[in-house]
Amino acid sequence: MSTEIAAWPPLEIAYQGDRLAGIDEVGRGPLVGSVVAAAVILNPAMPIDGLTDSKKLTARKREALDEEIRQKALAFCVAEASAAEVDTLNIFHATHLAMRRAIDGLSPAAEYLLVDGNRQPGHALPGQAVVKGDLRHHAIAAASILAKVARDAQMVALDARHPEYGFARHKGYATTEHLAALDAHGPLPEHRQSFAPVKRQLVLL
Repeated sequence: MSTEIAAWPPLEIAYQGDRLAGIDEVGRGPLVGSVVAAAVILNPAMPIDGLTDSKKLTARKREALDEEIRQKALAFCVAEASAAEVDTLNIFHATHLAMRRAIDGLSPAAEYLLVDGNRQPGHALPGQAVVKGDLRHHAIAAASILAKVARDAQMVALDARHPEYGFARHKGYATTEHLAALDAHGPLPEHRQSFAPVKRQLVLL
């Protein structure tokens, strides 16, 4: 059974079964916290309306779709690589580690992978990378939503512990507010020490 949506940009897929997993990540750019990846195998018998790139949705719509995906998907898994792993491996390799963890957490297992971006994450399963995949395939869009909701929730929880940094508002990105908080309060253990704005603050300590 084809997993394409006719209204979306054409996408040639070398697999026609029902165990196709879409994979996407959130959190490559922030200065703090984990990079979060999700893998989703959608159920062709239970379609979900409104799937698209998570960045194009309001927080309320993302959260509603997150719940629907979790209820209707054939399988899903959200995984992460920690800030310490980002510092050890670099963000590129940590992102692929999070993706492989998400893929390996699927039950039933995937047979084919569609990965957002221009590189596959080094998994043994066959698949293909899809540039702007969250706008080209509904399984990747679903993965982007699960990853975004999970990482945003982490930032809200971190904000509750450290409200002076404003994490609930900027989600860890290098905004003027975040950089000012780093200047005023210094880095937290959850900050990525290898990222330049954090590294500069550590040198000053």
